[in-house]
Amino acid sequence: MFLKVIVIWTLKSNYVCKIYNSSFLRRYIVSVIRFMLFTFLVFMAVACSYKIPTHKERLLRAESLTQKRDFQQLRLKSDDFSFFSYAKNLQGCRVAHIYIEGDGFAWRTSSQISQDPTPLNPLALKLATEDERSCVIYLARPCQYISSKECFQKYWTSHRFSKKVIKNYEQLLDSLKREYGIESFELYGYSGGGAVATLIAAFRNDVSLLVTIAGNIDTKKWCEIHYLTPLSASLNPAEYIQEVENIPQIHLIGGDDTNVKKDVFDAYIAKAFNRDKIAYKIYPGFTHSKGWAGSWKSILKELKNN
Repeated sequence: MFLKVIVIWTLKSNYVCKIYNSSFLRRYIVSVIRFMLFTFLVFMAVACSYKIPTHKERLLRAESLTQKRDFQQLRLKSDDFSFFSYAKNLQGCRVAHIYIEGDGFAWRTSSQISQDPTPLNPLALKLATEDERSCVIYLARPCQYISSKECFQKYWTSHRFSKKVIKNYEQLLDSLKREYGIESFELYGYSGGGAVATLIAAFRNDVSLLVTIAGNIDTKKWCEIHYLTPLSASLNPAEYIQEVENIPQIHLIGGDDTNVKKDVFDAYIAKAFNRDKIAYKIYPGFTHSKGWAGSWKSILKELKNN
């Protein structure tokens, strides 16, 4: 239509009809259709060539990340869940460094829930393996890496931050304290694991440091940004900020993160009365998942120096 209007506007009407019905225009239309068909076929070929890793392949990926870093696999049990975990050098620990995984492969598409939330890219595990300190513990989220009768989809969707889930994490920490004589915890939570870490800290008095990495610490704001249904069956970390505002904490934000933007942190800290111990840092060029693992050693040194 646009081409026809231009032709009508610039040429005489009898010449317009001649051009409009010419073989040139027919050839042009055919070439456009061929190009669109080619583009569609290329897109389909790329889409079909990507195969989602199986549960076993994801488990092998986790093992490959940890096998040369002195980590031992643990199976931890709370009242309601079995948790997949790795740990290293826990004997004689006074302070344990706890890494909590993100939401994982919770959704297959924007409307289809995944049958297996085990992460395709276990970033919190990668960060844990980059931590050269002793007393490092990695905690997956409920039903990640594990298949059991306890696993219902709500625990990696609507109920992912429910009071029941947080209570079971608390039980894990209590068990670790008893078994290894741990006195306090530093919590490091990636993405949705940042929400879990913040909520754990809200209900405990033995958390000495809270660090979130691309952390979803105001789920209400996050849902608003992405036009998602509110997580009504989950707790919102921002609603508990007054319980954690006296805990030293720093929230690390990717400058190019389009999933958990700085707006989420801004909404979180806006609810605090005392902001003296709440800090944040933006890392230019980092996305939600890229940049963190390769820089984690240097980031930990920064945190130690501060």
